[in-house]
Amino acid sequence: MGKRKELRDNDVEMGGTGRPVEDDESDEEMDMVNVDFEWFDPQPTVDFHGLKNLLRQLFDADSQIFDLSALTDLILAQPLLGSTVKVDGNESDPYAFLTVLNLQEHKDKPVIKDLTSYLQRKASSNPSLAPLSELLSQSPIPPVGLILTERLINMPAEVVPPMYSMLLEEIAWAIEDKEPYNFSHYLIVSKTYEEVESKLDMEESRPQKKKKKSGSNVERFFFHPEDEVIERHAICSGSIEYTHKHDEGLSDSKRAFQDLGIKTSGSLILIDGPKLEAAVKEVTDYLKPPV
Repeated sequence: MGKRKELRDNDVEMGGTGRPVEDDESDEEMDMVNVDFEWFDPQPTVDFHGLKNLLRQLFDADSQIFDLSALTDLILAQPLLGSTVKVDGNESDPYAFLTVLNLQEHKDKPVIKDLTSYLQRKASSNPSLAPLSELLSQSPIPPVGLILTERLINMPAEVVPPMYSMLLEEIAWAIEDKEPYNFSHYLIVSKTYEEVESKLDMEESRPQKKKKKSGSNVERFFFHPEDEVIERHAICSGSIEYTHKHDEGLSDSKRAFQDLGIKTSGSLILIDGPKLEAAVKEVTDYLKPPV
């Protein structure tokens, strides 16, 4: 599995990797700050706190349920599998990461037990995720590859295709070396959100009739645009409610650039193992910057 990974953004098509900065004199004038992105293997001596923070962001309101330190250690215990993206060299904190964990191989580890049980319960609460619930209920659990990936909110989506492409290569190398990465399925944990009426606006506009909410008509939005593409290849996918609810005012705190607030939910995507390669290819084409 030996390899070295030090891609820079000029080695792949990145498109707009600059960061817009608002000019004091005009809202229409923008300055661009050029940022060089580099891809690295996870570094056990450097990345612990950065990865743990990204995991906390990924699991959102339910991050407190899990031993994130143990989960981070598990990710760092396989440093030749998965990637981080950094901007200030290998010794800096990761701004994004992607990795895969074998739920079967690590089934006896407490954090994986907790995570698998959580995912099975959540899947069982959403009819569209019934195949996933059944899969995670099997004993012994099949060799499911749990894909964990997260990035800072202002990271461009173009950093994602290289991470997925390298992951496929690394899995192939690992299988050649007889390592336990021959997955029957992949399960991607992510996040979605829906727009909700601001609590502040509701209070200001009283009295009025309450609008009816129809769960079947609620539009899902993706924090990670690649998820929308990957779902086209999925056996099943859907949103899950967090066990720990956010405070009612949180949606208002996330409405700085829009009239509506947002409500976040977990997202689960189950894909057949052999179909991941085609999904990654479509993601790469989808996120390719225009010529």
